[in-house]
Amino acid sequence: MTKVLSSSSAPTLTLLEDYRTASEGSYGGGNALSKKLKVAKVLLFPRSRMQVWLVRLSTSILVWTCLLQLLALGGELWRPYYLLLHGSWPPCLNDRREIESHNHAAVLAASLPFSQHNRSSEKISPALSPRSYVNNGYLLVSCNGGLNQMRAAICDMVAVARLLNLTLIVPELDKTSFWNDPSDFGDIFDTKHFIASLRDELRIIKEVPEKFRSRVKRGSILSLPPVSWSNESYYLHQILPLIKKHKIVRFSKTDARVANSGFSEDFQKLRCRVNYKALQFTPHIEELGSRLIQILQQKGPFLVLHLRYEMDMLAFSGCTHGCTEEEEEELTRMRYAYPWWKEKIIDSKQKRLDGLCPLTPEETLLILRALGYGEETQIYIAAGEIYGSDRRMASLHAAYPNIVRKEMLLSSNELRHFQNHSSQMAALDYLVAIESDAFMPTYDGNMAKLVEGHRRYLGFRKTILLDRKRLVQLIDEYQNGSLEWKEFSLAVQEAHKHRMGKATRRRMIPDRPKEEDYFYANPEECLP
Repeated sequence: MTKVLSSSSAPTLTLLEDYRTASEGSYGGGNALSKKLKVAKVLLFPRSRMQVWLVRLSTSILVWTCLLQLLALGGELWRPYYLLLHGSWPPCLNDRREIESHNHAAVLAASLPFSQHNRSSEKISPALSPRSYVNNGYLLVSCNGGLNQMRAAICDMVAVARLLNLTLIVPELDKTSFWNDPSDFGDIFDTKHFIASLRDELRIIKEVPEKFRSRVKRGSILSLPPVSWSNESYYLHQILPLIKKHKIVRFSKTDARVANSGFSEDFQKLRCRVNYKALQFTPHIEELGSRLIQILQQKGPFLVLHLRYEMDMLAFSGCTHGCTEEEEEELTRMRYAYPWWKEKIIDSKQKRLDGLCPLTPEETLLILRALGYGEETQIYIAAGEIYGSDRRMASLHAAYPNIVRKEMLLSSNELRHFQNHSSQMAALDYLVAIESDAFMPTYDGNMAKLVEGHRRYLGFRKTILLDRKRLVQLIDEYQNGSLEWKEFSLAVQEAHKHRMGKATRRRMIPDRPKEEDYFYANPEECLP
């Protein structure tokens, strides 16, 4: 080594000599030996120690980076499984649990099987398969109809977007229907919650991506209404190729575009998850709805009567029983004014006998009394303006003085924000309806069906499902004197003792989806 080093390296040679001597035990004192060794090591081998520490540091960084990447990529896969196996988060994830608890609760609720015997001993497995991050395109959805018609359509389109691996743009709501409501999605539903609660299923964005905006403004994107009552095969084999080709597609109408039955369990449970978990109303609507419920509950049990005797329903259905000639003419003019109401010539009498008309306020009064509801009953009217107003409601108010509406329970200042926003008004009625002690719709429209299904989901709460065809027959017999009151009352009760919203199988008719029981009235795949 002395030959290699130059003369300027004399201090280094001295250190080497000291280190060798100290190592061989030439020093007598222990402390002196230790000090000599430490000084020599630090001065002679600084680069070697630095290299060791650098290697250790680099290895640690690499290991932690890989671990974080694995957690990020696999987190959505293992978290639901961990919850299902252990029932709670590990302590280290408590903070994240607070953020995502509502989402995983929805996964658990959606995974419950329908049959009672399946729940006894079998392990619960995840109902929804892991999300695929492949994006096949973008889906624009234009809903049509009233609040509850649009609500069902949104649930359907979320499930379709998930099935096809599409990015869903927050749905557009109908502003041109009879109600002429200018509300946007975010005016009725909590958009942030909607997107966040479904993030493990599909990607939802608020606006059209910038690269497509000019095409959307020009109206040059593919726009079509999907075929009504379609199944998974239709969307996979006919719609998906179109979206892959055009990259962005608009569904111009979305009502009844998905069949009731015949879908995979995953698909059906996702429809329920959207309906009962993701579609929450805005905080303002939720708060005011809670206030209404609290006011009603303070006065005791209450029944929600969905009295669907409104102008648009009567004009659309052609049901004019009890109306004056002037009112019949007004309803007929309105029906002809809306070209998308295809049925124009309607036999009102026959339609009523077939049970296809909403009950009148006078008929409803007879049914309430026959079912045993006394004059002290607290009744909340969930409806818009009743056609014929005070004249048609007079007998009902006389028999039941505790009839109330939201306009009677809330101040004009509280409802000021909701004026001329019929969908937001309907949202308040919906919240009250699902929490009532009993719910009775006089017609099986969209709200009646969705509330019925929601009440089933919440534990088969009492819902009086009127057999209108049988009731019209009994009412006519009572009014013409063929039946005494006691006979009439007993007959009404007998006809409805098994029609109170109890557990029942959904009636399914293969290849005839329009004639099946409506999925949202009885979503049996999602019920406990």
